[in-house]
Amino acid sequence: MGDPRLKLEEWGNPVWRLHNLYWITDKRNQVVKFRPNAEQTQFLEDLHYRNVILKARQLGFSTLIQLMFLDQAVFTSNIRAGVIADTKPNAEIIFRDKIRFAYDRLPSGIRERRFPETDSTTELLLSNNSSVRVGTSMRSGTLQYLHVSEFGKICAEDPKRAREIVTGAIPALAPDGMLFIESTAEGRDGEFYKMCEESRKRIGHHHQPLEEKFHFFPWFVRDEYETDPDGVVISAKEAEYFEKIEKKTGVTLSPRKRAWYVLTKRRLGADMKREFPSTPDEAFEAANEGAWYREQFDTLRSEGRICRVPYDRSVLVNTFWDIGANDLNAIWFHQRVGPEDRFLRYYENSGRTLDHYVQIMKDTGYTFGTAYLPHDAGHKRLGTGYKNQSVEEMLHGLGVTGTFIVPRIDDVTVGINQTRMALSTAFFDEENCKEGLDHVEKYSKEWDERAGTWKDYPKHDTHSNGADALRQWGQKHKTLLGPKKPPEPVAIPKTVNHWNTRR
Repeated sequence: MGDPRLKLEEWGNPVWRLHNLYWITDKRNQVVKFRPNAEQTQFLEDLHYRNVILKARQLGFSTLIQLMFLDQAVFTSNIRAGVIADTKPNAEIIFRDKIRFAYDRLPSGIRERRFPETDSTTELLLSNNSSVRVGTSMRSGTLQYLHVSEFGKICAEDPKRAREIVTGAIPALAPDGMLFIESTAEGRDGEFYKMCEESRKRIGHHHQPLEEKFHFFPWFVRDEYETDPDGVVISAKEAEYFEKIEKKTGVTLSPRKRAWYVLTKRRLGADMKREFPSTPDEAFEAANEGAWYREQFDTLRSEGRICRVPYDRSVLVNTFWDIGANDLNAIWFHQRVGPEDRFLRYYENSGRTLDHYVQIMKDTGYTFGTAYLPHDAGHKRLGTGYKNQSVEEMLHGLGVTGTFIVPRIDDVTVGINQTRMALSTAFFDEENCKEGLDHVEKYSKEWDERAGTWKDYPKHDTHSNGADALRQWGQKHKTLLGPKKPPEPVAIPKTVNHWNTRR
């Protein structure tokens, strides 16, 4: 029995065409007619000119977008569509398995009218002068459609190429062109993270054509992500997690959903939140692969040690400093309470003299113990007055007399490992330490582009100062004392210091 004659309006409807014309291979390697699933249908309904998609694994968005591009190329003349993949082999796989596969199974009447002008593994140029091409960059020529696949991974592994996509490929898109950036999360840094954060701020507001719209698809929206709960043991901590997610999202997680999550998490471990997030914030909790403190932050969060940390008036507050060569100074405020290391707040600034930081200390109302300073704080600096002073001496002149110079170590990774071990006793105030935690979590190794791997020394960037200040604590952790009876509050005198008044 032949196909019924199609109405003209059906042929002119791209949504109808997506539901009826294209064939794909499913997860069981069966050739099936493409039907948008619930998540893809929701996305089509919410479509904008520029779209940022943060998602769980294997929801089919890459397939959907390739078919949308192919459909436009077949039914509209003079279209240019581009797909950027994370690697060249993956680009060729996308072309072969999604674009060319679907084209070769279109009705013969369509292929006779829209036949290929080129035979390539990276481009399908049709007789109507429309094309879909794939690659690892897309800088030349104006595009009407652009898809960047796994942009989070590109940002994490090749920041230089990620920046080139932002400055080259995306600006090459036509003003009314359509942009699709989709990925799982790869840490709280890089261009993809920035795009997600900026577009999240516009949720619920009108979007201009050149503004990205945020789309998030968690694991639990997928019907197939569930399993028989019989025999699956869910711990009290896991049950508490599900209750928290239900409260936050308003979604009820069935026993089958919970069982699937628990079993999958046992296999993926710390990568679960990245691969199958429940919320956007959770997706970015997993740090980059090269982050020094990735495992420690996974543990801090899973144990609830990033929380509200109150000030204990019976315990002195220590400060741990980094005096940055880049003019940025960082300070952690810390109390040792029994076996716990409690961080009350973090502060950083640049272009300010030492009296500013001393005033910040005074404004907290804390009773201070020792200010732990980096080794170079003991070095004499060229002053503008009659004598040279070190940072330590200047602090003494400003009333901060309880100081200790943390000795220099030849291998900074030794201090990093000391800090890793010390973090097992740490608690951080979620609000007042937010900026510092962001720096420490993003503190990473240097990437070796030639070798394609991480080097064994830190990358020096804007996250270094906060991480270096915390490392002063890590290096002194074993020698820190417990609670002491606080002395009388120290009045910090108004001291004129030549280094403070002019710089």
